[in-house]
Amino acid sequence: MAAAMDWLPWALLLLSLMRDTRAFYVPGVAPINFHQNDPVEIKAVKLTSSRTQLPYEYYSLPFCQPSKITYKAENLGEVLRGDRIVNTPFQVLMNSEKKCEVLCSQSNKPVTLTMEQSRLVAERITEDYYVHLIADNLPVATRLELYSNRDGDDKKKEKDVQFEHGYRLGFTDVNKIYLHNHLSFILYYHREDLEEEQEHTYRVVRFEVIPQSIRLEDIKADEKSSCILPEGTNSSPQEIDPSKENELYFTYSVHWEESDIKWASRWDTYLTMSDVQIHWFSIINSVVVVFFLSGILSMIIIRTLRKDIANYNKEDDIEDTMEESGWKLVHGDVFRPPQYPMILSSLLGSGIQLFCMILIVIFVAMLGMLSPSSRGALMTTACFLFMFMGVFGGFSAGRLYRTLKGHRWKKGAFCTATLYPGVVFGICFVLNCFIWGKHSSGAVPFPTMVALLCMWFGISLPLVYLGYYFGFRKQPYDNPVRTNQIPRQIPEQRWYMNRFVGILMAGILPFGAMFIELFFIFSAIWENQFYYLFGFLFLVFIILVVSCSQISIVMVYFQLCAEDYRWWWRNFLVSGGSAFYVLIYAIFYFVNKLDIVEFIPSLLYFGYTALMVLSFWLLTGTIGFYAAYMFVRKIYAAVKID
Repeated sequence: MAAAMDWLPWALLLLSLMRDTRAFYVPGVAPINFHQNDPVEIKAVKLTSSRTQLPYEYYSLPFCQPSKITYKAENLGEVLRGDRIVNTPFQVLMNSEKKCEVLCSQSNKPVTLTMEQSRLVAERITEDYYVHLIADNLPVATRLELYSNRDGDDKKKEKDVQFEHGYRLGFTDVNKIYLHNHLSFILYYHREDLEEEQEHTYRVVRFEVIPQSIRLEDIKADEKSSCILPEGTNSSPQEIDPSKENELYFTYSVHWEESDIKWASRWDTYLTMSDVQIHWFSIINSVVVVFFLSGILSMIIIRTLRKDIANYNKEDDIEDTMEESGWKLVHGDVFRPPQYPMILSSLLGSGIQLFCMILIVIFVAMLGMLSPSSRGALMTTACFLFMFMGVFGGFSAGRLYRTLKGHRWKKGAFCTATLYPGVVFGICFVLNCFIWGKHSSGAVPFPTMVALLCMWFGISLPLVYLGYYFGFRKQPYDNPVRTNQIPRQIPEQRWYMNRFVGILMAGILPFGAMFIELFFIFSAIWENQFYYLFGFLFLVFIILVVSCSQISIVMVYFQLCAEDYRWWWRNFLVSGGSAFYVLIYAIFYFVNKLDIVEFIPSLLYFGYTALMVLSFWLLTGTIGFYAAYMFVRKIYAAVKID
């Protein structure tokens, strides 16, 4: 209990610092200063839908194209996310208004969509696709104004402004499909303070859009590509009939407004969450409850252990002690090597690799160096770090393999380097084939796949071998008691010592520590939201490590008290019990939060969820295993063994 109270002030201090991590930028990323009438390039990123989970590139639909299409060179993370950043024909000049301008209009003629193009556009609209554009690396957002006071007078109603990422491609109404063919861009700039006689410079600090659907007959266009929009709500929306050709105009307008928001804080608008107070309360509640339970667990286990060790070490009660049951009686078998030591050490080595990678990524992201403004940086960093952490995974696996009396170190190193990454690559490759079949930009291109294989076999594999070699040569872990030649008979175990029951019991506390954060992570992955609360995530990760370690120690203590010394594999499986609850939560999220009905999106969801659950099991299982191993060595070193 005292330990929990000691942690609490530090936890609250860390929480208080977390809000400041949002506006921090990577050192070296400089703002772009624009002068009056400088071009501000509008680029397209992709089309996304939470219903299909299949991103598409912008020009997969018949939008107006510039004279020359140029794709931006992308990093690994952007490619894996399905981003295909490309230029667009929108002509936007800094602080220069445009009332209405027609895109791709030749001699005042509207755009004609063929029946096939119309069918494709209608299909994307019914699948709730959003279009994502960027200006000066700022994503476009649609303003949503919600009224919090519903019962009061109109004057007393308070607007609750939220932002939706991207804009809807269109909408459906009474079985008719309408396309948003007019975009009203609203860009906000911050005027920089300069010395006298210097020209003012501007920085883009917000990018909003109001999408509208206006039918062809209501837009008056001239030969100079200018147009006049209908006033008020007199116009009808632009219908897309998938059974025939459709004629329409693609138009846009530009409006600039001055803003007090500074460049360093410009992402705050996009990262604002409507339920941030609930998030704070839930996290603090989680911290207090978990540390309270951890304190109680620690107190009980330490008191019981002291009593056990004191009893076992009384010389005058040796006969009574030998008649008792307890963990001392299995001292000759507790360090007996388990079955399949190579696979166990390989999985634990991959767990160490994951642990180091996740710890560094979350810590660096908490400092603000992997913010959403650095597009794809998080995934790129995670991939490279996992490769380079192979040396630590190999070292720990090699040393443990030698401790478990293993001899074939080369085979063990190969198993460590290929077992978990091979499963991940295999599942991703199968899923990628389905995404290829749908012609989605989410499919990893063949050259990128070859590059990933080269990273795996050219960086990760040699580093794992290097670490394994030094780990295998190092002195094995020093076990405090000798192992008997003849294995001891294990008494019949009670029902609650069943492995599955152990998984259910051991997984509750770690899952309880993180399930609130899990909702925001799932929203970021499956609903195209930004995730930025890495300070919270770092704290949750620390709580997860503490709770996994403690619950693992409790479970191995009960197992040894029941005179069952086969704890190696069982503890690894049971410590990862919270992964089972993550799987249950993922199914709950799929049924209640997502509107996925088709086969391939469902396959993608459960395929990637399986990878997440496997990785989480490896991570928590490894944490629990090493905590339990240290505990077992400690308690057997404390008792006198004849």
